[in-house]
Order: sequence, then structure tokens, then C-alpha cells
Amino acid sequence: MLSVAVVGSGPSGVYTAQALLQQSLVPDVRVHVLDRLPTPYGLVRYGVAPDHEKIKSLQNSLRAVLEDERVTFVGNVGVGGADGVSPARLAELYHAVVYCVGASADRALAVPGENLPGSYSATRFVSWYSAHPDIGADPFARDALGARSAVVIGVGNVAVDVARILARGAGELRRTDVPSGALRALEESRVREVHIVGRRGPSQARFTTKELRELGVLPGARVVVDPVELALDPAYAAPDGLPGALPLPAVVRRNLEVLRGWSAGSGAGAAGAVPGGVGAGGEPGPAADAGRRIRLRFFLRPVELLERGGRVAGVRFARTAPDGTGGVRDTGRYEDIEAQLVLRAVGYRGVELPGLPFDPVHGTVPHAAGRVLRGGVPSPGEYVAGWIKRGPTGVIGSNRSCAKETVASLLADAAALTRRTAAGDALAVLREWGLRPVEWTGWLSIERAEAELGRSLGRGPVKIPDWAGLLAAARDENR
Repeated sequence: MLSVAVVGSGPSGVYTAQALLQQSLVPDVRVHVLDRLPTPYGLVRYGVAPDHEKIKSLQNSLRAVLEDERVTFVGNVGVGGADGVSPARLAELYHAVVYCVGASADRALAVPGENLPGSYSATRFVSWYSAHPDIGADPFARDALGARSAVVIGVGNVAVDVARILARGAGELRRTDVPSGALRALEESRVREVHIVGRRGPSQARFTTKELRELGVLPGARVVVDPVELALDPAYAAPDGLPGALPLPAVVRRNLEVLRGWSAGSGAGAAGAVPGGVGAGGEPGPAADAGRRIRLRFFLRPVELLERGGRVAGVRFARTAPDGTGGVRDTGRYEDIEAQLVLRAVGYRGVELPGLPFDPVHGTVPHAAGRVLRGGVPSPGEYVAGWIKRGPTGVIGSNRSCAKETVASLLADAAALTRRTAAGDALAVLREWGLRPVEWTGWLSIERAEAELGRSLGRGPVKIPDWAGLLAAARDENR
């Protein structure tokens, strides 16, 4: 029998387990899927926006893998941290360990004022409205209540997600699993202006067309795009591609078409102050409370977060322009955008797992086709898959091929791996070491508790947002 531990129960971890189950080279495989949290599914549970029900339904296919009799879910077991199991000790229990721990840190802006109150990572904001238990009681509620204008720095899908949640009416979120505290805060939010800002042009934005279009169908919200800013992008005037260059990718052409349609209704100079917008003192104009406004801005690079009264009051941007080589250059001009809430969404980054080698430049674990490299040499029985292997690139489905490559390497090593000693009952050993694993039955109990919580509130299932509540629900055998 080949005994494998997969660390991480998000898509990359579950796809790794699935690839192990579907192969035929090693007939008898047993997989333990470990997670630091007592809940499975990783970013599908804690990173996908609550109103993206189709993507969240991916949990059903992940669930089918975790319910296979050859797979054991082992939640509430951290690896590499002070309270968890070291990679060295974990290697004593299994023939092989595959680390699928993702890229949990956000990239910083590295500008003055970034740490002012009112400035946060979009990752933290997403975790708040997704009920991640590490967030707990968070000051987002205060900021959502008090901010009139918000700036989201970044032009990828995460930036679009958080802008959409800020601009969406909380009544529409009642049918989702948003936790009660976040829903109450969003119901009372005073945000009326949301700026999504990128340092480069629209043809280089990373959002998908589906995400982009969703901004245009939010009830009570208007999208504003300045045609002058769009025209700065050489690709904007050449939807079939620049002369002598490759044709534009289909997603870029579709994005530009959507932006062109919005800009036609915005008018020249629409990115500046408009009647009914946020005034110089942060007070709304006459028409601001009639709805929310989403402004898509381009060719603006953040250089400083501005302060007033000890907290964020705005962002100073350097105006950029295309440099002719695919990048941008500063023009020497600046623009300030008022905001009492700033969310940075400029990418993720892998975090070093104590006990594993780490490449700090790329934020990944050094590897060869998924085999962990120690000192440039493959380390027997240690593998990686997902973002910690390749960096935060691709979509959820990209993890399938990534996992298959790693599993192919593992299976090629299987003959040597199975000659090593593995624990007969790894769960029992983990308990002897003082850990309290939450197995699949515990997760099912959490699901029932969240359904009961939702019923008590007149809603569908509502997420439990704290560690104590999750662990209590997991261990309530009478539920």
C-alpha cells in the first residue's frame, strides 16, 4: 500500500488526491488530506465571492473526492507552524507528502502610508466577508460604515470581486452564506464611490470578461469609464491587433468592447469629479445617495496613501503612459483620489513553510516536476503542487494539470517510497502528539450547524465565522 499525505484541501490538494485515485500504476493507495482549518475546500470556501454560486458549486466535485473510501479528511492539523507538525515528523508517518499550501500572503504596495488605518489587503477583506476564522472580529465593519469613497488598487478578478461586494446591495447578499456580522455591516455601509485603479492600460488588465460585465448589471450602481484614459492604450484603437503584432487575445478584445460601451455613456472627463459625487470634504453631493458609482481608472500608479486625522484620506497616483515596449513610464503628473477605505489587490505570494526549502524571490518551493529540491537534489517523498509550486498563476482548473504532473513524479518514485516505513495509523499518532483532528464526520456536523444557523435567521446556510464556533460544531455528535 502507498500511503500519501496531501497538505491542503483546496483545489490543488483535492485534484492531487483525485489523480492518485485515478491512476492504475499503484493499485492500493490511501490518501490523508490534511488542512490547518477544520473545514475543507480552501479558497473555494474562503476566496470565491459569495454571489458567485456557480464557482462555489465546485465544492460538489471536490466533495466527491473527499468522500471516497480511500481518502480521509484530516482537518484542524497545521503543518510547519508552532502548533503544528513539522515536515520532518510528518514524513515519518507517510510514504510521501504532497504540499498544496497555496500562496496565502498578499503583495504589498511598498508606498508611504500603506499601513494607515483604513488601508487593507483585498485578501483580508475577502476573508472577512467569507467568514475565514482567522479574521474574527475585524475593523472592516467600522470602515464599511464610515467610508464614503473606496479605492481598490489592482485590475484583476479579486479587485473586481471586492468592488462588486462594496457596490452590491446587502439585500441581494441575504440569499448567500455571508456571515451575519459582515451582512449587517454591508447593510449599513455608506460607501457610494468605488474606484478600481490600475497602473497600466485596459488591454493589460487581468480580469475576465464575465467578472467585468457583472459590474454593469448591479442594481442601483453605475459604471463610469473615461474614454480619454482608454484612448491612451494603443490596443484600444486597434481591436484587431496592432500593425505588425500578434492579434489581441479574445479576452482582451471582449474586455475592450465592454469598456468601450461603458465609456460611450460616460462622456469625456468622466473620471474626474461629477455632480453628485464625493466632494472635497468627503461629504456626498446631492445625488450620491441615489446609488453607487464604480469608476474604472487606468494608467495611474500609487505613490502614497494620504492621511487626515490619523487614518487614510486618499491616494496619490502618478499618471503613467505606455512606453512602447509593453510597460509604462511616469509622465511627471500626479492625481489624488479621495478615499477613506483603500484595498490593495495586486497579487498573492507564497509563504515559507518552516521545514521546507523556499525561494523568496518567486515565493515558491524549489522543485523539479513537483519533486521538492533540497540543495538542488530531489528530496525523497516530498512533493509540491498548486501555487506553492508554480506561483499564483492560472485559474482553478489550472491546478488539475499541475497536480497530474506532480503525481506522475510521485508514482515514478513509488517503488522506492514503499520500501520506507509508514505509520499503520497516522491519525492515532497525530492524537498522541497532542493534535485534535477533525474528520469528515466533524465537517458534516459543521455543515448541519451552518444550515441550522441560517434557518434561525430566515436564510439559507450561513457560515460560522470563528474558530470556537467551528470546533464546537465539529464535535457536537448529537447534531
